[in-house]
Amino acid sequence: WQLLRQYIGDSEGKKFSTFAQNLTLQRLVLLANQQLRKLDGRYQLDMQMEEKKEGSTLVVIDQDMGGERRSVRTLSGGETFLISLSLALGLSGLAARNVKIESLFIDEGFGTLDPVTLDKTLDTLERLQEDSSKTIGVISHVEALKERISTQIAITKNGHGYSSLAVKPA
Repeated sequence: WQLLRQYIGDSEGKKFSTFAQNLTLQRLVLLANQQLRKLDGRYQLDMQMEEKKEGSTLVVIDQDMGGERRSVRTLSGGETFLISLSLALGLSGLAARNVKIESLFIDEGFGTLDPVTLDKTLDTLERLQEDSSKTIGVISHVEALKERISTQIAITKNGHGYSSLAVKPA
């Protein structure tokens, strides 16, 4: 019983559950970092063990700042978008082993990116679409995206709670 308690924890298995979740998070961070390198070589995600709690939190390693480790809570809007996108792409890769994910929708976030990062991000999404044949939908008000996205669905407010929809094919 002592050996079981050491590896599993209490009768609810919380210790083992935390261990298993930590393994999954490690795999997610690995996959997210693969995507993050394509988006921006400046950042890398890592896990930092929390001494006060069981489990870990995510930190960002900033290569342009000498490998400084900082909390994801300190990221700017553009940095947060890049990290979130890399995690979403990593998560789709993690889930793709058991489920075929054929579409990815990204709602906003592009407005926080500088022009160079926006261009890199769109290049990465285009490569992802070509390599995986995923349908990628982008919801945005950023004008620069109109030049890069061939098929567009434009929604225009008509007033009184009505809108019109127009499809602009590739």
